[in-house]
Amino acid sequence: MNESETEMTISSFMEKNFLHFNARETLDAAKAWRNHLDSGGEMLLAMAGAMSTAEIGITLADMIRKDKVQFIVCTAANLEEDIFNLLAHDEYKVIQDWRALSVEDELKLYSEGFNRVTDTCIPETIMRHTEGILLDYWSEAASSGKSAFPYEYVYRLMDDPSLRQHYQIPPEHSWVLAAKEKNIPILTPGWEDSTHGNIFCASVMTGRIANHRAVRSGTEMMQFLAEWYLKKAEENTSIGFFQIGGGIAGDFPICAVPMIIQDMKREVPFWGYFAQISDSTTSYGSYSGAVPNEKITWGKLDGKTPRFMINSDASIVAPLIFSYVMEE
Repeated sequence: MNESETEMTISSFMEKNFLHFNARETLDAAKAWRNHLDSGGEMLLAMAGAMSTAEIGITLADMIRKDKVQFIVCTAANLEEDIFNLLAHDEYKVIQDWRALSVEDELKLYSEGFNRVTDTCIPETIMRHTEGILLDYWSEAASSGKSAFPYEYVYRLMDDPSLRQHYQIPPEHSWVLAAKEKNIPILTPGWEDSTHGNIFCASVMTGRIANHRAVRSGTEMMQFLAEWYLKKAEENTSIGFFQIGGGIAGDFPICAVPMIIQDMKREVPFWGYFAQISDSTTSYGSYSGAVPNEKITWGKLDGKTPRFMINSDASIVAPLIFSYVMEE
């Protein structure tokens, strides 16, 4: 083995080996992300799936701290599960032969207070621990006529000095902490589809919280995103769109551009870059499996927009792309 091989970086490994098929698409998407940032552009990350439980924060937190990501839209589960991992990682249970679990095994996990995400079981205790603090925030806001986005309550939670003693992973591996440090917005459309969203709704119904207005709505999230995009357009900053998975985490934010153009009658550039990692195959009717070209017809991408579709496992591919973008 020669000296150059012993010093091979992740970037050089990808450039040497990722030559065809999904590997080539992965490398091309990573190169284009670098080029987009080098040209003065910024990046919105849309993240679905259980990426926080997959500990994507190990690389994503670095991406955020190194200014490779400027805005995040994700499922509410990804927002809360990064915090669950930060505060209760050592209490998690990993099941290596999860495919062999029987119904009885699943019932046993449930009775023991574990919620399974593929091979990883999240303890119910951490959900109840954060519930107690957030309930106080929500109740106070509802009673005083105030409201905030879910991530703003989480940022407030992370300011609680008593929590730091409970960290069970290095804080530099928490992407939410990194986003908080950089003051990056984290929008969570469909927030009610999450543990904390369920707790909030139940608490309104039982009278623990006075009303729903403590948490700002989905249309308010869309307005917040659109105003951010309009500001960037005024600054002549091109915004890229990197999507992990499908569903509302991607569908919601990508609509901001056609909404501004078609419904507000304002001229703004289309998204300046697009890439998606998806395990959904190309199909008719499945948005998650739709090729990027389809988005041209909906006024989301321009014909000249660099666009990539990577059909692979995001828990493998995303850290590689992130590492390449950081030139590791």
